[in-house]
Amino acid sequence: MKNIFFAGILLFSFSLFAQGIQDIIYLKVKQNSCIKKKGNSLVLKETLLDSRCPVGVSCIWAGEIKVLVALYLDKKFITEETLTISGNTTKENIAWFAQYLPVDKRNLKSINVLPYPKEGVKIKAKDYYISIGYIK
Repeated sequence: MKNIFFAGILLFSFSLFAQGIQDIIYLKVKQNSCIKKKGNSLVLKETLLDSRCPVGVSCIWAGEIKVLVALYLDKKFITEETLTISGNTTKENIAWFAQYLPVDKRNLKSINVLPYPKEGVKIKAKDYYISIGYIK
């Protein structure tokens, strides 16, 4: 009985490690980025609000960031969307971005706006970009 138990645990542990580590690939949605001639293009038009808690500061609330993202299809402006990126809006933002990305890039895992604020450091508006992490 003990041998069967240990064999089961051994097989179970190997199956956990057999899943492998999946690499996350990151896309950048930048300001003033080149719009592709064919297909969808996303452009970060503006950072409207950044109330995220800076590194080095203790905050009661983690904060959020609001950005204006434009969608182009075949170089033609389609729409723009104001997105609030925070811990509470992750699912909604992933769904919004996934509908405009190629099929092989729709397995989204994270959406962040970088750079992240640091205490005493002012971020220039042109330095912001959206980082989209996906698994291929």
